[in-house]
Order: sequence, then structure tokens, then C-alpha cells
Amino acid sequence: MPIPSELEISVFGKAVMKDMINRSAENEADRRSFLRAAGATGLGVVGATATVGALGGAAEAAPKISDGAILNFALNLEYLEAEFYNLAVYGQGLPAKLTGGKGKKGGVVGGSAVPFKTPAIAAYAREIAGDELDHVKFLRTALGSAKVARPAIDLQGSFTAAATAAGLITAGQTFNPFLDEDSFLLAAFLFEDVGVTAYKGAAPLISNKTYLEAAAGILSVEAYHAGIVRSALYSKGLQAQVQKLSDARDSLDGKKDIDQGIGDATTANLVPTDKNGITYSRDPFQVHNIAYLTTKAKGRGGFFPKGTNGTFTRSKKTA
Repeated sequence: MPIPSELEISVFGKAVMKDMINRSAENEADRRSFLRAAGATGLGVVGATATVGALGGAAEAAPKISDGAILNFALNLEYLEAEFYNLAVYGQGLPAKLTGGKGKKGGVVGGSAVPFKTPAIAAYAREIAGDELDHVKFLRTALGSAKVARPAIDLQGSFTAAATAAGLITAGQTFNPFLDEDSFLLAAFLFEDVGVTAYKGAAPLISNKTYLEAAAGILSVEAYHAGIVRSALYSKGLQAQVQKLSDARDSLDGKKDIDQGIGDATTANLVPTDKNGITYSRDPFQVHNIAYLTTKAKGRGGFFPKGTNGTFTRSKKTA
């Protein structure tokens, strides 16, 4: 199917291009399978919907985006996190039985067990790895035959590219997130805040209340994880390095300065919020900008060298 050059959607129901619907992995047959899978897991009937206005200058019927499309967007991110954490803790990623589905299945490059020296941090990593594995299992079960496969994942060159862009290393050097616990925590920081903002941004697109509640539950777990990682980084005095990563991440997702570091030596900022004390959101395109490490409208790159699977697979031009 053709990939649209630009998809216009926001978490508050701005324009959704019809091409995104046309290339959805969840066609009518898939949606029926998804409904059956939802019933089998006791999660209720899945709704659909994002309202759009005029497309191409003419009013048209509002296309439907299945909740399956939103959950598959989340599943791509959970694959990434589960692979990262389980490799870091156990030296091995997801079992093959948890990687199949619709779309092109890919392998994982990079990853090894981290030689943790701090017992508490090793314990944190084990708990998070278990949670991320459970998220993959849950979403795959809920989606049933509509689930997407694990896409190709790069946990090697992508981190080096991100660290170079952030100024943590210079051109020609490499950044190995599995080298030691400090490197692991800095790498985890790249993921965790994005996960929180991604789930918050996707929440308004979910129509079924049962699925919305489940997504809220995963969001809260991701927020706990982010708090743990940010606190561990602060305790190690890595505020300057974190700020560089935050600035680099913020440069990818748009002109607004929404990303936040963890503070300085005297003032902690372990809970990044807006002036109202509310977590900020990223739409699926902004999330892909960060995942693909690009400010351009693209369908692959960075941590997903061949792109993600499903309906939401594109970044957008942000600079």
C-alpha cells in the first residue's frame, strides 16, 4: 500500500488523512477478528473513531480508526522497551512466540546483560523488565489476530546516533547502553518519558472505555518506571548528561519546549509536568520522530530501521 507523504492527526481530533485509514492493518476482516479477540479476553466491544473535518476541501464522512490501530501503535513501543530491558537484565530478548503477527517481522541488533553494581538498580531493572514483558503479552492477547509483529529493532547504532546528537560522545565514538549501569539508566531515560507521553497522547483516540482504562493502567506503570529511572539518575549526579539527552529529544518532536531534564544539584525535577502539574502529551507522529531520530517525515530510522508495523508508522516534519 502507498505510504502517505504527510499525515495530519492530533490527539484532539484534528485532520486525519484518509490515506492512513486506507493503509491500516486493521481492515474489516481484521476488525472482526479483533472484536472476537476482545470478547475472548473479557475486555468488551471495541469501538472506533477519530472525527475529521474537510479533506481536500470537501466534507466527507468521518473515517474510523480502530482501537486496534492505537493499541498496535503501543505494541510497537512495548516491543522496543521489552527487548531493551530483558536484554539488559537477562541477556536475552523476547521469545519467538511473542514476536509474530501482521506486518514484517524483524530481528534485534545489539543488547547484552548489564553488569549492575548497585543491587537496588539491578532490582529496579528486573521489575521493569517483567512489567514490559507483561505489557507485550497483554496487548498481543487483547489484539488477537490483529496484532502486529515485532519490527526490526536497533539497540546499537541508534543509541550511538542519539548520544552523538546529544553531545554525550563525539563523532566516531560509540555509546553502549549495556556497558554499565550508568549507561543503562541514560538509555532507559530516552525511552521512559516518551512512553508516558505517547500513552497520554493516544488516550483520546481510544473509544472503548475498557481499553481506555487498560491504556491508563499501562500509562501509570510507565510513569512509575520513568520516576524510578529519573530518581536513580539524580542520585548518581547525572543531571548534566540527562539534560543533554532531554534537549536532543526535544529538538526532534517540534518547536515547543516540552521535554524536561531531572533538575540540577540543588533542585530536583523528577516529575516533568506543565504549569498545571499535568504530564504533557506527544501524538503518534512526534513519538515516531523520536523513535526514528529525525525531524523529517519518514517511515523508518533510528530504533526502528525498517519502520514500525500497523497504521501509525510515520514521523512528521518538525523543523
